[in-house]
Amino acid sequence: MTTDTAVKAEVDGASAAQELDALIIGAGVAGLYQLHQLREQGLRVRAYDAASDVGGTWYWNRYPGARFDSEAYIYQYLFSEDLYKDWSWSQRFPDQPEIERWMHYITDRLDLRRDIRFSTTITSARFDEERNRWIVRTDRGETIDTQFLVTCCGMLSAPLSELFPGQDSFRGPLVHTSRWPHEDVDLDGKRVGVIGIGATGIQVIQTIADRVGHLTVFARTPQYVLPMKNPAFGPAEVAAYKERFTELRKTLPYTFTGFEYDFEHIWADLTPQERRDVLEENYENGSLKLWLAGFAEMFFDEQVSEEVSEFVREKMRARLKDPRLCDVLIPQDYGFGTHRVPLETNYLEVYHRPNVELVGVRDNPITRIAPEGIVLSDGTVHELDVIILATGFDAGTGALTRIDIRGRGGRSLAEDWGRDIRTTMGLMVHGYPNMLTTAVPLAPSAALCNMTTCLQQQTEWISDCIGHLRDQDKTVIEPTKDGEDAWVAHHDETAAANLISKTTSWYVGSNVPGKPRRVLSYTGGVGTYREKCSEAAAAGYEGFEIR
Repeated sequence: MTTDTAVKAEVDGASAAQELDALIIGAGVAGLYQLHQLREQGLRVRAYDAASDVGGTWYWNRYPGARFDSEAYIYQYLFSEDLYKDWSWSQRFPDQPEIERWMHYITDRLDLRRDIRFSTTITSARFDEERNRWIVRTDRGETIDTQFLVTCCGMLSAPLSELFPGQDSFRGPLVHTSRWPHEDVDLDGKRVGVIGIGATGIQVIQTIADRVGHLTVFARTPQYVLPMKNPAFGPAEVAAYKERFTELRKTLPYTFTGFEYDFEHIWADLTPQERRDVLEENYENGSLKLWLAGFAEMFFDEQVSEEVSEFVREKMRARLKDPRLCDVLIPQDYGFGTHRVPLETNYLEVYHRPNVELVGVRDNPITRIAPEGIVLSDGTVHELDVIILATGFDAGTGALTRIDIRGRGGRSLAEDWGRDIRTTMGLMVHGYPNMLTTAVPLAPSAALCNMTTCLQQQTEWISDCIGHLRDQDKTVIEPTKDGEDAWVAHHDETAAANLISKTTSWYVGSNVPGKPRRVLSYTGGVGTYREKCSEAAAAGYEGFEIR
């Protein structure tokens, strides 16, 4: 049976195929706003989510210590001043329960629940070339016939959880941070092992160390860390940030990373003491400012990178003191900022506690998990009651490649991206008409952006694009091959100029065996990206075929 025949049979054989103008996958930050916008256009639109409620990342990531590392007042929707000002944050960097309450506030304020189907996984999506529509199936046996397929799945939503032989044999709870149970895991007094010291692992470790009986941390890749300063917000602080709404709406979309701060200094223009003063000031800010608004040259110039990196190492050494801890926890073979930079609260001090053991597994890796615990390659067995996997994600691509998505001629997105990760501006993929994407590779939203800043921009572009097609009485849009080739070439040229492309991290997909290497995020800056997207649209969607 040919692909087109199979698709037609799938539609004809469905007892109750539901027709939509647009189907949205995901009910997180992007999906909720996308649903609101398309509904405002009068489209028949529905969002689907595997979770039992809204929130996306902030539904799934409810592990101990989960919280923002973007300031709360910038991690917000900016399309409505009333919506912004009618919610008040309690802290500079709130924790997951408060963030989830905010997501519920947004959903209920915009009356979105009636058009969301929860606890439903999209299993396949096939483009019917004869009808120019997508045929989408769910794990509940539903078939949906939709003109537009809009993916709002998130860039860190496909966890790497099946990593070690024997996981199913472990006799205690084994949980991945991004699938933390709603009922809390009993950690009090237990022997707990945490695998991974990325941003998530750090939040878990610093939060549970004083609860558990004994904590064993399995660390492979050391991380540069910055201390978080997280003051409480009283009425005066809340009023102050709300007064900045107009300023933030004008500036956030055009900074380099969508944060409120931007690069202000040129390395060569300053004396060594002035450079040190800037580094100290940004470090003391207690945020990601040292990374995202320090010196842009540290991303391009190896000498500058080394000087900034040594500044952060110096700060870490002063807190760790123990040479062995420094050896395992402080990076030496890559530059500050070329990996994701975590914020932390007394994380390094955790390793001085008598109930905490640090196990370096770079040269003595984990080989398997046994009923009693974790086994290393030298045969050492660490006996544990609970194992926590903070082992990361198949970033950018994993959420979509785990769905059977078939475009023109039956081509498979998983197979295409398994050979070469390509998109057009991170908004569409050649060969997949009417599939519009957010938080996928080759856009800042894949890693280097305050997520709400970038996701608002992408969903607004998508909404305008769909509105344009409807105004022009057109039904299909698809990137041309030449248009996609041009964007990929521009993306790669930009990435090759910086040190991120020369490191080994999930930023280039190296944490997933066999994943094609490419810098996942557009590194030309959020403001530049926005301008390029706007220019393409203003030029009649240059680089896209509309029919």
